[in-house]
Amino acid sequence: MSDQIFQSSDLANKRTEVLEAARNGQARVRDKDGTSLVMLPESRLRLLETLTKWWQAYMKLEALLHRSELPRAGELGDLAWLRTFDREDFQEFVSELHDALVAANADEDSAVLDECIKTWRVTARQLEDPLRRSVLYGTFTPEHYIEANRPDVGK
Repeated sequence: MSDQIFQSSDLANKRTEVLEAARNGQARVRDKDGTSLVMLPESRLRLLETLTKWWQAYMKLEALLHRSELPRAGELGDLAWLRTFDREDFQEFVSELHDALVAANADEDSAVLDECIKTWRVTARQLEDPLRRSVLYGTFTPEHYIEANRPDVGK
């Protein structure tokens, strides 16, 4: 990234250079009143917004984990879908969220973060159903399961 600072007049006189700098990461433009403005690809802005949102959520969840009781839905706000998890799963989510945030930041791509959140949300939805919850959290008892025969395709 260049340390070049464009003037507002450059938006008319050197627009190709300004746009090229923005395409390559960012273009700094100094307004007539001295305000520093930045142009960057929209995808970069969206990534920064996503990372900011989830780093803030991570910090909030970390603080909530230090309490003895699990957070209530009202304390979780937009993350109320986490209320279905027990302490161990809640801690595991926070740990995986941290790893996904670090990877997304390093990769400059939110795909790993998006996948992490999607996977945990699906799991949370499954735990809302009492039968599924009992299967997921229950103990494995071999006699509760039987071998299934392959269905006859032609009949």
